[in-house]
Amino acid sequence: MKTLAITEKTKISRSAKRGSYEIDTINAILDEGLFCHIAYEHDGQPMMIPTAYCRINDKIYIHGSVGSHFMRMLAEGKDICFVVSLIDGLVLARSAFHHSVNYRSVIAFAKAEVVTDEDERWNALEQITEHLVPNRWADVREPYKNEMQKTMILSFTLDEASAKIRTGDPIDDEEDYALPVWAGILPLKVRASAPIPDPRLIPSVSIPEYLHNYKRGEK
Repeated sequence: MKTLAITEKTKISRSAKRGSYEIDTINAILDEGLFCHIAYEHDGQPMMIPTAYCRINDKIYIHGSVGSHFMRMLAEGKDICFVVSLIDGLVLARSAFHHSVNYRSVIAFAKAEVVTDEDERWNALEQITEHLVPNRWADVREPYKNEMQKTMILSFTLDEASAKIRTGDPIDDEEDYALPVWAGILPLKVRASAPIPDPRLIPSVSIPEYLHNYKRGEK
C-alpha cells in the first residue's frame, strides 16, 4: 500500500499506533468528510476558517469570492494547516479520566495555489458540488461567466499529510472494571433528515431521488 513520506510536521508522537500515512486511508477520510478547517497566520494572529472542499486525485480544492480576505491571504502562498475530522462515537469509560472519542482525522500542511486553467476551475466547482451532494451538478444551472469571474479556486497538493484514528472500547484501569458503572460506545454519524422545500419552489418539482437516499460514509 502506498504511503506518504513522514515529515517533522506529520510525524505522530502521541498514540503513534493510531497514526497512518497510507494514501488510501487518508483519501477515504477526506472523501467522507463534508467540511474542512484551514488554519493560517496573519500578522502574528492565528486564523482558522471552515469551508467546503473536494479531493481530486492528490489535490484538495476550495472556492470562495475573489473579494474574500481569507481567499486572498491564502492566494499569497501562506503556509496552511488543513484538517478534516469525523466523529464515530463517544467512548464512555467507568472513570471520567478514561472517557474518549472514536474518530478519524486528517491533517495536511501545504501552500495554496490559485487555479487559473478554466477547465480545471470548472471541474473543481463541479466536484465540490458533487462531493457535498452526489448527482447535484447535472440538476442545477451552471455558473454564468460573470459568476466564474467572481470566484477564486485554490488548490493544494497532499504531499505532507497524516491520518489518526481511534476505534474500539473504553480502556479503564484494571481495578475499575469491577465498578457498577455502564461503559461502552455511543455511536454517532451524520444522518440526513427529510428535505425541506424552499417556500418559492415550483409546486410541480419533486424531491430528487439522490436526496431521498442521501448518506455519508455508506456506499
